[in-house]
Amino acid sequence: TVNEIEALHELFKKLSSSIIDDGSIHKEELQLALFKTPYGENLFLDRVFDLFDEKKNGVIDFDEFIHALNVFHPHAPKEDKINFAFRLYDLRKTGFIEREEVKQMVIAIMKESEMMLSDDLLESIIDHTFIDADSDMDGRINNDEWKAFVLKHPNLLKHMTLPYLKDITTAFPSFVFNTEVED
Repeated sequence: TVNEIEALHELFKKLSSSIIDDGSIHKEELQLALFKTPYGENLFLDRVFDLFDEKKNGVIDFDEFIHALNVFHPHAPKEDKINFAFRLYDLRKTGFIEREEVKQMVIAIMKESEMMLSDDLLESIIDHTFIDADSDMDGRINNDEWKAFVLKHPNLLKHMTLPYLKDITTAFPSFVFNTEVED
């Protein structure tokens, strides 16, 4: 609805002016919004920013912001969420998820949640992932294998839905009252 677009535009304006007030979201601003600090390396953030920045110009404009958030909407097709998650893990953009990419993402996620795993446990997790997901046993996970794996393990998509996007005007009621357009 118009109210939802206006609410998202207000959110975009808030994010895009949090560090550099230039009408675009920079990586540091997205990092500040997601992790409460604009500094530090974060592989997950790098991948999300890269996927949001469709024009590959180093910033996220409003159109890219809306398009990217669309996949996180509770009513977005599961297929879209699966494809986005695949692209998130395909670090080298080869069209496959390779063992080293899974390892890098697991390490990054563990680091973010301040969990430490022994090398043996980490390798065991990756081994089991590939035993379960790599059905043709070629040492990499293709898109079809990923889809089948995610359908068996739907928890992998739990971070691919932001419930408040279902009704952003309820989540950000102040935006509704400030709207200048009727639905």
